[in-house]
Amino acid sequence: MSFYSVLAVTPTNEDWIPDYLATAGAVLAKHGGKYLARTASHERLEGEGDEVALRIILEWPSKEAAINFMDDAEYVPLLKARTAGSISHHILIEGKDDLA
Repeated sequence: MSFYSVLAVTPTNEDWIPDYLATAGAVLAKHGGKYLARTASHERLEGEGDEVALRIILEWPSKEAAINFMDDAEYVPLLKARTAGSISHHILIEGKDDLA
């Protein structure tokens, strides 16, 4: 079953971004992850809340793949840099319909 990571990221400084972009994609692919969207082009259609600079949607082949990516020794310093240099929210969603 597929899983999806949905991230809302607003950089508070941009020092971490070049290294992150240069490396994160390869580590993501190593764990079977795929970018579905990585964009500043988004708009709120409903609800209220803080404005977010970037929305990212990732697809994973399994929950384990997503967790292994987050724990990967190559990714951990990038994660620390991103979370130190941004306001980030990351939600992992199982690709199923509990209401069907």
